[in-house]
Amino acid sequence: MSVTLEKYGDFKGEPLYELTLTNHNGMVVKLLNYGATLEQVLLPEGEHHTNVILSLDSPAAYHQERNFLGGTVGRVIGRVPGHLWHRGSELVSLPANEGDNAIHGGDDGLDQQVWNLSYRQEASQDQVTFTEVDFAGHNLYPGNVKVTVVYTLDDDNQLHYDLTATTDAMTLFNATNHVYFALDGADSTVDETTLELASDYYGPLAANHLPMSGWQPVAGTVFDFREPQKLGAVMPQVQNGAGLDHPFLLNNDVAATLTGASGRQVTMTTTAPAVAVYTANHFDGTGVAHNLHQHNGVTLEAQVAPPSGQDWSALTLMPGEPYHLTTTWAFSTPL
Repeated sequence: MSVTLEKYGDFKGEPLYELTLTNHNGMVVKLLNYGATLEQVLLPEGEHHTNVILSLDSPAAYHQERNFLGGTVGRVIGRVPGHLWHRGSELVSLPANEGDNAIHGGDDGLDQQVWNLSYRQEASQDQVTFTEVDFAGHNLYPGNVKVTVVYTLDDDNQLHYDLTATTDAMTLFNATNHVYFALDGADSTVDETTLELASDYYGPLAANHLPMSGWQPVAGTVFDFREPQKLGAVMPQVQNGAGLDHPFLLNNDVAATLTGASGRQVTMTTTAPAVAVYTANHFDGTGVAHNLHQHNGVTLEAQVAPPSGQDWSALTLMPGEPYHLTTTWAFSTPL
């Protein structure tokens, strides 16, 4: 196992680093301290490696424009309806940055911060720890929140993501990783990728992308992934053909399996009770993500507080009650 560290620039007076983790099988993981970001996952195949997540052209591109690719997104991933939070008798107004909604923590979220880092190498795993303090009032959120993200790569081709957070005052918190999987490479769509999802219930979406109808059974709907379905068969049938952007309640910790046409596979386990599936509907080959297009990847956002669009009490983080999320991605390649 090995970890290498390379400085590639500065942002707001702080150094930017790319870390490269390599296990004994030749699997390579690249991380950035900008946004506690998962930049690349490179699977060995013969003499070559294939990157199986969506990435930008270079590490330096990530801080040029917000993109969410592999970043740790928060304080709250997803949408807070009406950008308003009823904090007891107090009404907290959060930044509205998607119409009337507050989305992904505001315009300067955790994915846009330069995190502190440390790392260690052991015989059978590499581990990188990122820490960040999000101060009270940042993006109008109350409470000072300390966030720690630990990435661990082991010799079973598993990448573990562990996120913990504590606060000194009542606040909202529901952060997670936002990696997009592209098992057949970023120059392909996920049409031929199959998704198997351990979920009996999903959240139908209103016009504002919020799940406002409660949880509905997947049985008899296009959202039934209890048996593997090709994403290319599903995406044209939802969101006016744009694709999936829906939350699902999970039956167990083995949340999902994605299998590409190439035979490459990732199985996701998580301690979260829900996952949001989003098929990269917005990429259009412009801006800093000029190399990415619609449906080039799919993200599985593990969420500790399942998005309901109505009851946001589960998002409340209290002093003395740490937030904790663990997600593992196990990768395999065809023999």
